[in-house]
Amino acid sequence: MSNLRIHRYILKEISVPALLSLLIFTFVLLMGRIPRLTELVINKGVPIGEMLQLFSYLLPTFFSITVPLSFLLGILLAFGRLSSDNEFVALKASGISLYTLLKPVIMLALACSLLTAWLTISVEPAGKSASRSTLFQIAASRASVGIRPGVFNDDFEGIVLYARGMDERRGIMKNVFISDEREGETPATILAQQGRFIPDPANYSMTLHLRDGSIHRQPKNENKSTYQIVNFSSYNINLDMGSQLASNQGRHRSRGELSWHELRTAQNDSKNEKSRLRFAVELHKRISIAFAPLVFALVGVPLGLQSNRSGKGAGFSLSLAIALVYYLLLSIASTVAGKGLIPVAVALWLPNLCFLCGGSYFLHRTAIERPLKLLPQLAALLQRKLRRLQR
Repeated sequence: MSNLRIHRYILKEISVPALLSLLIFTFVLLMGRIPRLTELVINKGVPIGEMLQLFSYLLPTFFSITVPLSFLLGILLAFGRLSSDNEFVALKASGISLYTLLKPVIMLALACSLLTAWLTISVEPAGKSASRSTLFQIAASRASVGIRPGVFNDDFEGIVLYARGMDERRGIMKNVFISDEREGETPATILAQQGRFIPDPANYSMTLHLRDGSIHRQPKNENKSTYQIVNFSSYNINLDMGSQLASNQGRHRSRGELSWHELRTAQNDSKNEKSRLRFAVELHKRISIAFAPLVFALVGVPLGLQSNRSGKGAGFSLSLAIALVYYLLLSIASTVAGKGLIPVAVALWLPNLCFLCGGSYFLHRTAIERPLKLLPQLAALLQRKLRRLQR
């Protein structure tokens, strides 16, 4: 059997479970967002097309995690099957070394690393920024869609809105009543003949434009009570949607939304040392994550060959355990580097270096047929834990 044919066989054995795992892992992550987005569709009347658009903007963030994880699981399952079916023994008897089998794995790892780099550097920041804009548009449309004639609406903090009639085509409310309690000392009651919402996506704000009405106030005064009436032909109420989206997106663009060039510019222009460190951490983190498939390849091949007796469940549990350790180390490194305790470049690349050295050592021990006895025991332990969780 030629080496090219063997390489194609290895690529197929890895690609099929990796693609299936990618779909499953991505769906599991999406499940955490589905209930909240479904509530907007059912309770707020947001078009399902906008929800699907928001999903598409969120996918790059999930793919940057699920692509390396799925690739690792594909390696563990593929080489675990080669070992359990004694195909690896047959290949070695034919003069095929482990390093020869590693070549297609490295090729696929390079492809996954390039894909992950493209996601983390370009696509993910653009998706986060677009999702923030889409959330604002949904919030703005919710305001107009959520208004029902004859029903009090309290979606906006400190404001209760009531409209007797509604022109659905033009989005114009008729005979509007508003109780504005945003200023606690002097609450206002506003009456208007017409009103409509005007969104401003650039500033993440929205204006409630009122026409032909009056403002009623009764300021509190220790000496005497007064009652003020101000008539107007046109009056605007500014609604800051940024504060309503703060729990998810923030008023200003976060570091995760900035492009590579914007991050470099912000880092160079920042006068605050802490801010400069945070921008540097974000830059190095995007690149270091892209190398995860490469280090996972070195770790996954020897683990896959040595966990064959524990079944496919061990491969799944091992992949989760390895990814958890890797991203935990990366998170710790980001925190330490952000505080300036360790140089950013050293801290952010230390997890990759640890996995690279450890994976190379495991791979060498497996190639010379002196595997570590700890690895099969670890796989069996994870398999038992997984069975307990299933029960």
